[in-house]
Amino acid sequence: MDFSTTPFGLGIRGLCPHCRQGKIFAGYLALAKNCSHCGLDLSFADPADGPAFFTMSIVSFPLTGFAVWQELAFQAPYWVHLFTTLPVSMLSVMALLRPLKGWLVCAQYMNKAEQGRLDDDGDGQG
Repeated sequence: MDFSTTPFGLGIRGLCPHCRQGKIFAGYLALAKNCSHCGLDLSFADPADGPAFFTMSIVSFPLTGFAVWQELAFQAPYWVHLFTTLPVSMLSVMALLRPLKGWLVCAQYMNKAEQGRLDDDGDGQG
């Protein structure tokens, strides 16, 4: 499988999951209403808190390790942490949010994900 046609490959580049050419972002994190190339309606896209969750999970462990190492190795005062750990965390989060949001939007489209619904036929079978 070609990586560039997977939901992850398209999403991290911000490309449309349908035509694979148009852009899905209108701003840094704002999704466009439609694909800029094929016009795909992107109203289906609702990654909710997914990008933030994945970003926090990816960034928090190495960043915590860095802060602990810095504290143990240098007994760094708080202002040193403020000027080292805080910018690293902000840059890491900003670098990951958009690609992960694009990935989740493309994955929703390619896997035909939709809102969960209750079974209303009354037979008790799921």
